Amino acid sequence: MITSLIVVFIIGYVLIALEHQIHINKAAIALVTGAVCWTILIMSSPDKGGVNESLTHHLGDLSGILFFLLGAMVIVELIDAHDGFDILTNRIHQVNKIRLLWIVALISFLLSAMLDNLTTTIVMGALLRKLIAEEKDRIYFMGIVVISANAGGAWSPIGDVTTTMLWIGGQISSLEIMKALIFPSLICMLTPLLYLSFRMKGVISRPQKSASSMETALPVRQQTIVFFTGLLVLIFVPIFKTVTHLPPYLGILFGLGILWIVTEVMHGNKDEEDKHQLSVAYALRKIDTPSILFFFGILVSIASLESAGVLQTLSVNLTQSVNSTAAIGLLMGLLSAVIDNVPLVAAVQAMFSLAVFPQDHAFWHFLAYTTGTGGSLLIIGSAAGVAAMGLEKISFFWYLKAMSVLALLGYLSGAIFFLLQHNLQ
Repeated sequence: MITSLIVVFIIGYVLIALEHQIHINKAAIALVTGAVCWTILIMSSPDKGGVNESLTHHLGDLSGILFFLLGAMVIVELIDAHDGFDILTNRIHQVNKIRLLWIVALISFLLSAMLDNLTTTIVMGALLRKLIAEEKDRIYFMGIVVISANAGGAWSPIGDVTTTMLWIGGQISSLEIMKALIFPSLICMLTPLLYLSFRMKGVISRPQKSASSMETALPVRQQTIVFFTGLLVLIFVPIFKTVTHLPPYLGILFGLGILWIVTEVMHGNKDEEDKHQLSVAYALRKIDTPSILFFFGILVSIASLESAGVLQTLSVNLTQSVNSTAAIGLLMGLLSAVIDNVPLVAAVQAMFSLAVFPQDHAFWHFLAYTTGTGGSLLIIGSAAGVAAMGLEKISFFWYLKAMSVLALLGYLSGAIFFLLQHNLQ
């Protein structure tokens, strides 16, 4: 059963990577893979009820991620529909590729620490569509956004789901993780940027606004209200989670409701035709639903491996065969590019108690760094990468060829800096 499960997962993984060669949408492959994996699991188990309970348990976690993604996408679409991003793009006049790349990377890095890497990627994807006309240039910038957002999320307790897990579990404290990882994370982002600064040339072309869109442009006051309300709503989510201890998806949906009310009041006097494209209903139709289904398919497939005990067995065997805690951290980061980092970190939390590694031990900090930034090595290795893959239709092999080596250089540079700084054996 375990062998069949792993084989189906690998086949699905390969077919997703070959999406552009086989001309089948990756969302369809991910959904079929997820369904087949769970079918194998339940057909091979004598405890059908137990498998169903496990699926229901995972569905609770998965639906939280999907509703969060849905809420964030709708908020970004609403801001975009009200030309809110013009407030930023009108102030970014840089067309030199290298300088613009630095600006985009730094914004992604800082924004990810305040929001999280997934939300940041969605916001930056909308921003790049306003800044860069050429698709080939835009997906390159989007690749850097993934690397920068993952690096920025690693040093903040609310910036990445694995860092948040360690924070909630008591393995790290907020101030210490920021002090320990700010410079390794910065180096992780700066290394690819410095390399590209010597390789990238030319200027980008800005999108031209059509005459019709200029005629229907909203007043600056309305753009400003929606932009800053949307931004405050996104920033509010981690605060909501910290104060209430409720899951982030509830915070994002609460924020969406607030922004929905604001836009309804703002356009209340307009007729239905005029306010249609400014409504939440219209934003819901514009969001990339296949990307959400792809996200679900990938996560539910990985959940089947977790329920079968494959990931836990892998983690235990790894730690038993590797004596170095530094090597374990590095390998966990590399594995997180292939396997979801959430069950990996959960397995490590279960294997090493706080009696072995107390709170804010260098091992926990290093694990937060590696699992947070290691996902950048592959496009489907992180929530930010999966979102970017859906938003800009980035292919698996393009990212592997153009970004994976850069991401690896950044990952190793930050890791080496951390190990030299903390002398973790």
